[in-house]
Amino acid sequence: MKLASKLLITCMAAAFASTAMAAERYKPDNELIEPIKPAKIENQAEVDLGAKLYFDPRLSRSGFISCNSCHNLSMGGTDNLQTSIGDKWQQGPINAPTVLNSTLNFVQFWDGRAKDLKEQAGGPIANPGEMAFTHDLAVGLLNSIPQYVEEFKKVYGKEKIDIDQVTQAIAAFEDTLVTPNSRFDQWLQGKDDAITDQELKGYLTFRDAGCVACHNGAAVGGSTYQKMGVVDIYVTDNESAGRAGVTGEDIDRMMFKVPTLRNVELTYPYFHDGAANTLKEAVEIMGRLQLGKKFTEEENANIVAFLKTLTGDQPDMKLPIIPPSSDATPRPNPWAEIAKADVMKKEEPKAEEKKEEPKAEDKKEAPKA
Repeated sequence: MKLASKLLITCMAAAFASTAMAAERYKPDNELIEPIKPAKIENQAEVDLGAKLYFDPRLSRSGFISCNSCHNLSMGGTDNLQTSIGDKWQQGPINAPTVLNSTLNFVQFWDGRAKDLKEQAGGPIANPGEMAFTHDLAVGLLNSIPQYVEEFKKVYGKEKIDIDQVTQAIAAFEDTLVTPNSRFDQWLQGKDDAITDQELKGYLTFRDAGCVACHNGAAVGGSTYQKMGVVDIYVTDNESAGRAGVTGEDIDRMMFKVPTLRNVELTYPYFHDGAANTLKEAVEIMGRLQLGKKFTEEENANIVAFLKTLTGDQPDMKLPIIPPSSDATPRPNPWAEIAKADVMKKEEPKAEEKKEEPKAEDKKEAPKA
């Protein structure tokens, strides 16, 4: 009886302690990270048109690569490759940043060479290492497709499609690709049990260590340029000069737009060169190079746990059906250059083939001196 009473008292004390701890848990108080707001769609027809263009591979020279190839909406808005695959299987020069929440970035691309999504949308189409088309060819192709002409006219009121309309439509669609309602957002909005104690510890470590100096706002990043390698030099084989490639100023070397940490558990590998394969590795490198801090195993695990709470509701959309080509639409031939090279190779004599040996009767002994 005494033992039972002791156990009951112990259990009641433990329950009281647990309740007290929960009541004392840190609550949000003017945090530097803000919840993401759901997208507001002003022109659904424009967004629908942009979605078709986003998924249409005919905007590439090969007829095989679309915006979604490198910014796959089923893979966190990226391709999970160290660097992307471009036209003719070229290896891209830099890691593809996620398209999700990109509307929250203050500039676009790692080096900030595009001021907004509209300007960014035209870049890959004409880049010889990406979609390898031209704006004129892309517009000509779209004008050859009656359904596209009709849809563009409905949205923009013009008889002919131009590149300005194309990039505007793609940007309007990308504007909608935000991911609200993450568990961390729910916690910021007052739902205390939306994150665990470990995840809260991870956030507080992330905040107090100084990570929020760069990773803040609704996108948890994307609002400043920062040097990769503040405390120590970042060693990489990647040739990207960062912002210096745009400004030509050596002071901007290795300066990159700070990436968003939203949905970061989905957007591996990490950094502009895709060198960090895991969040654990990325946290260790960033702590050491940017903050001069070596996180303990527990601190690292806690921060990783927190970062995973930033995954929000992914875009939920019906796959758009793109308009069929007309008889006048140019057909892509992604193998054209390869086929030409194969023909030339067949016509060349094989290196391993030896010249035919002269017949015995043709062999004459050289005259002696």
